[in-house]
Amino acid sequence: MTDDIKRSKLLIIDDQACNIMLLEHILSRAGFNQVESLLDPLELATRFADIQPDMVLLDMHMPGMDGLQVLRLIRETLAPDQYLPVLMLTADLTLEAKQRGLQAGVNDFLTKPYDRMEVVLRIQNLLKARMLHNQIQQHKSTLEKRVRDRTEELKKAKNEILQLLGRAAEYRDDMTGRHTLRVGRLSELLAERLGLPEEHVQMVRRAAPLHDIGKIGIPDHILLKPGRFEAQEFERMKTHTLIGASILEESSFTLLQIAGIIARSHHEKWDGSGYPYGLKGEEIPIEARIVALADFYDALRHERPYKRAWTPEETMAEVKRQSGMHFDPQLVEVFVQLYTEGLLEQDDDVL
Repeated sequence: MTDDIKRSKLLIIDDQACNIMLLEHILSRAGFNQVESLLDPLELATRFADIQPDMVLLDMHMPGMDGLQVLRLIRETLAPDQYLPVLMLTADLTLEAKQRGLQAGVNDFLTKPYDRMEVVLRIQNLLKARMLHNQIQQHKSTLEKRVRDRTEELKKAKNEILQLLGRAAEYRDDMTGRHTLRVGRLSELLAERLGLPEEHVQMVRRAAPLHDIGKIGIPDHILLKPGRFEAQEFERMKTHTLIGASILEESSFTLLQIAGIIARSHHEKWDGSGYPYGLKGEEIPIEARIVALADFYDALRHERPYKRAWTPEETMAEVKRQSGMHFDPQLVEVFVQLYTEGLLEQDDDVL
């Protein structure tokens, strides 16, 4: 018998002191030195958590609470994946008694009077089964942790890839890539304040930085041009929405599909004067309406090669002026609340 089995903690529940003494003697000679006993089964409710046995030797017939009632009480305290072997002690060898015990969750039976070798072997077999169960559970927990860790790694990698893709789109006119992160954060604030489900809110935040990924298909002489575009240049510039959508929308991932919707529609305007399709009002997906406002605000607030940075007051005045024209009036109302609460101005270091 291994040392691990000998170190197991055994609990004997029997209303006959002589039976307990006999079992304790047998167990002691077999090398089991951690043996607890209860004469009164009613004590189990207060003692079980402290004892934390590896196995229970339980008398079938006891006054006040019989063995099957005690067994039900024990099973109620165990976790679903916990295996605690129960060896039923009984002189009742009838088929009905054994069936009742097995139905209640008894693992094995030990008949009175006891045979010393049988006692030791049955206990040893049940403890081996418990040790094997615990090893399997430990292995399962280890595998589950590895899966969780790997899933978290993949999640971080996916988020990093999304951020890098967003930065790639902005790199030529925002080499820090902070614009995309700020747009994501502002979009999250808006979506959250609108009452969108938390999962949807996080989707919007992570998808928003890809809104301008289609810019990778726009030549530098147009993208970086200071001042106004010629008509032909502006038509070429507008195609970044369709380029971005074509890159993202065919993905099998919901997040990238949402990013594709945003890329395609974030230049649509509430009054229908936007592009590429001239969508109007609620025809424009809510995600695109949110990002359009966040993008507009952050673009005005920060310097670019072709423009100075606007003050918060100047920017909010323009946002309000565009309510009902460029932007969804409800979103503007929420945005004004966020501005009033001082939540719009973000520290790049905490993004």
